[in-house]
Amino acid sequence: MVSEKSFGHVDGQEAKAFVIDGGEGLYIKVSDYGARLVEAHVPDAEGSTVDVVLGFDDAAQYAASPAYFGASVGRFANRIRRGQFRLNGVDYQVDCNEKANHLHGGREGWDSRLWSSEVHPDGKGVTFRTSSANGEMGFPGACEVTSSYRVEGRELRLTMEAVPDEDTIINMVHHSYFNLAGHGSGDVLNQHMRIPAEFYLPVDDELLATGEVRRVEGTPFDFRDARPIGERMADLPPTGTAIFEGGSGYDHNWCLSGVDRPGEPELIEALDVVEPVSGRRLRMWTTEPGLQMYTGGYLSAEIVGKGGMPYCRYAGFTLETQKFPDSPRFPHFPSPVVRAGERYRQVKVLGFSVI
Repeated sequence: MVSEKSFGHVDGQEAKAFVIDGGEGLYIKVSDYGARLVEAHVPDAEGSTVDVVLGFDDAAQYAASPAYFGASVGRFANRIRRGQFRLNGVDYQVDCNEKANHLHGGREGWDSRLWSSEVHPDGKGVTFRTSSANGEMGFPGACEVTSSYRVEGRELRLTMEAVPDEDTIINMVHHSYFNLAGHGSGDVLNQHMRIPAEFYLPVDDELLATGEVRRVEGTPFDFRDARPIGERMADLPPTGTAIFEGGSGYDHNWCLSGVDRPGEPELIEALDVVEPVSGRRLRMWTTEPGLQMYTGGYLSAEIVGKGGMPYCRYAGFTLETQKFPDSPRFPHFPSPVVRAGERYRQVKVLGFSVI
């Protein structure tokens, strides 16, 4: 069942929110501003339900924030060094909005607009649509884009698609921050995470991929067996110190090697995380080769979320399934090139349960 309500205004236009109830305890709220997830209410073993995604109370607050909470991000998510890449022998310069580098689609990425909306006929989901012009933020080719949310039982399925009319690069991500104890409940460092990945990508002080692919074995990046997120965080080098003062925590890409999902071989296992007090569990599967897990090291109490709740450092983790960061520049990374008329498609399934 889907219900619709106002979600405030951005630039004089009304934003809308849609509540989707799966009928088994999981219900979510999504908005046409940034095609974003703004609430996800998940029960524990005792039936106590909390909202597990960070965010704000209305669209205007999202528009004022640089955090990308819950958004459908594109055309190219993550970072491109100096905003430069070559495609078909042509050099392109795209918008640089994180100091000297490109991040998450540029200053006017897909997260910062109102999308059109369509409720699914069976009442289980909503699809948002937008168009991206040739040359927008410097990218070649016009695109027709969709971002879809469906709830079935206690599973949330996200599908993002784009069809360009010229060869281009596309790397969309879903950018929710999760805290299985509830948004605003404190940090996530004691939540137990498993990431099925043998390799990760090191980054430099600008959070840019170096092009190296390293084994996780013997490093703080080894989550092949579940352990608390913060257990080895003290062993990490300072992260992103040229971008953020006092950089810390995880903001890296893991190269996924999980097993296929039974009955859906296009999906591979990407993550399993448990909040030990409530017993809430989140498992995730994806079509993508990479997972950017970010622990919110730059969040602080200056960010006041839903219900007037101030957040804190490490208040949530992102699960950005993706092509690898800066992949247009590294031919040994999975290619982000989408040819004219081809369909870019990413699927991510979030399964909520209890232990």
